[in-house]
Amino acid sequence: MVSVSSQPEPPRPVVTSPVLRVHARLPPRPVREGKGFSEGEVRELGLTVAEARLLGIFVDKRRKSVHPENVERLRQYLLELKRALEQGAEPPRPALPEKVVVKADPTKVFKGKTAAGRRGRGLLSLKLRYTHHYKWKRKQRERLLKKRHEAARHKGGD
Repeated sequence: MVSVSSQPEPPRPVVTSPVLRVHARLPPRPVREGKGFSEGEVRELGLTVAEARLLGIFVDKRRKSVHPENVERLRQYLLELKRALEQGAEPPRPALPEKVVVKADPTKVFKGKTAAGRRGRGLLSLKLRYTHHYKWKRKQRERLLKKRHEAARHKGGD
């Protein structure tokens, strides 16, 4: 029977703490644990972001800094992972980015482009039904001919 060794845990990146005025421009701690490695740190190892995520490495696309200690941590992790896979460990689970699902708020009124709304905005011409250019051209023409325009439309004035 083949002995299955456990896979190494992916490392957590170390990032510098932001400098805040509240702390008299001194961070409460010089470094903290980050959410993921930057793209530059992953690229220094010769990996793409997709390959790093498939190896179980979290990548934070918002980070721009490259810390040498993070690159070294990643290098050590890849060596340990290679050794563990050669001994028969399972491959790591991919560290894919979270998908945020935004649900519609049932308490709010639907403000989509209904037929009544398009009619009120003057967009129900057959040919130009779904474009705003029709409306903008029409408004400009009304301004040039000094016709009543939508700003004065329901006020009873000239």
